[in-house]
Order: sequence, then C-alpha cells, then structure tokens
Amino acid sequence: MSKDHQTPDESQLKNILLGKTTDYIDQYDASILYPVPRKINRDALGLDSNKPMPFFGEDVWHGYELSWLNAKGKPVVALAKFVFSYDSTNIVESKSFKLYLNSFNQTRFDSTEQVRQILEKDLANTANGQVDVQLFTPEQLAYFTPTVLPGDCIDDCDINIDDYHFNADYIKKGFDANNLVDETLHSHLLKSNCLITNQPDWASVVISYSGGKIDRESLLRYLISFRQHNEFHEQCVERIFNDIQRLLGPTKLTVTACYTRRGGLDINPSRSSEAGDTLTARINRQ
Repeated sequence: MSKDHQTPDESQLKNILLGKTTDYIDQYDASILYPVPRKINRDALGLDSNKPMPFFGEDVWHGYELSWLNAKGKPVVALAKFVFSYDSTNIVESKSFKLYLNSFNQTRFDSTEQVRQILEKDLANTANGQVDVQLFTPEQLAYFTPTVLPGDCIDDCDINIDDYHFNADYIKKGFDANNLVDETLHSHLLKSNCLITNQPDWASVVISYSGGKIDRESLLRYLISFRQHNEFHEQCVERIFNDIQRLLGPTKLTVTACYTRRGGLDINPSRSSEAGDTLTARINRQ
C-alpha cells in the first residue's frame, strides 16, 4: 500500500470508547470527552502537521438529544449546532460526545446561556481549538429545514461496479486537463465504515471545483470505492479533498459531506482551498 493510500494508525486509539460497553452517566461530567488527534489521519495522508494544511474548513455537528434541568428542576430540551475549526488539534470521539451530552440530563443549570457556555468551554478544551455552540428550541425550525444540495447529481451515471475496495486512481480516468470548468457536483452514494466499530456511515457529498474537467463516471466510481473503507467522517472528507487536489490539481476545491445521524448526532465536515468558502447544508436524510 502506498503512502498516499495509508489508513490511520489504530494503535493510537486503544483507549477509545467506541465499540466498548459503557455506563450512561446522567450527572454533568466533562471528563467523558475523548480527543482523537487529527495528526493520526493527516500523517496517513502525507500531510505535515507542523506546516499549514492545504485546506481551510470546519466540522459542523448537529445535536438532537440535548436536555437538562432548569433551576426549579423542570426539564429543558434543545437542539444544538457545534462548529469545530479544521485547525483544532483534535476531533472529539463521537461516542464520548454522546455520553457527555447525556450527562446533562439530570443536572440543574440556571439558564440556557450557562449550558451553552459550558458546552463551548468543554468542547474547546477537548478539541484544543476554536468551537462555536448555538442552541435552538424545537420551535426554531428555520435552521433545521432540509435544503437541496447545489450542483448536478452524478448518481444517475450508468456504471458497472465489481470492486468496492478504495482506489484513489479511479478519479484520474477520463480527466480532461484542457477543458477548464467551474462546476459543482454531488452524490448521495458515499458510504464508509467506522474506523473502530466497522459500522456503516452514510453521507451525501458535494464537490465544487475550478479546473480541468473531472469525468463524472470516474468520480462516482471513486466515491463508491469508499464503501468498505474504514475512517472517521472528518478523515474521509480530508482524504477526498487531498486525492482530488493531489491527482487533478484544481485551482479551487471545496468538499463537504453531510453524514446521517447516529446517537443523536450528525457530522458535516467541509474542507476548502479558499478561506471562508466551506458549505453549510442540511439534507432530508439527516
């Protein structure tokens, strides 16, 4: 396996909570949160963590199962948006995140703002980077209304598939470097597997780029090759970005994936060659 196709070193994740039996704690406990260094995956991609990354971006999480008690002991429920900067040192392991949110269930807080500030502080400490938190009531529907993904859907390409092993070289076939385009493509057929538990992760992915024209059938074949590939959500998006940038050399590139929820959380990583050009979207699958 070439260095470009290496996967993260799982030996560095031996203490992770995923795949292990755990107790559910309903009293606030920030120590539950478990950091996973971004460096693990970036080393596998051949990216030097001591140098600036070839992308900007953010990881947007949505939380649907957040509750606590107000000062009088009455339950409060909320939806949440968590935004992690791409340059934070760590990602937050998803099961520890779920358990951490559950720890609010039987804890009293004076106000929603107090809860928001605690969430922001704890998550920033775990990620070792910038984290922004917004809380919404169930009546605040606007942000959580599904949107249509931009660009052309490539899922109708009529292709035969008989190999589901990851292969970055698929995207090179049919690439026309002399036909310069500025286009946005999306697919609902991205599936990968959790690095630790091997459970399926389902996503829709949007790829916007400027440069030589990418062959749509080849791109779809490349995305389908993730079907038995094991990596975390954020890692898959960075791999897609890195492969397209490395092999096809577009002048501009943005890759965003909208993963379906698990354990009351969905994850939406976005990486772009342009600062501030990441995509924020929600789809009906979420």
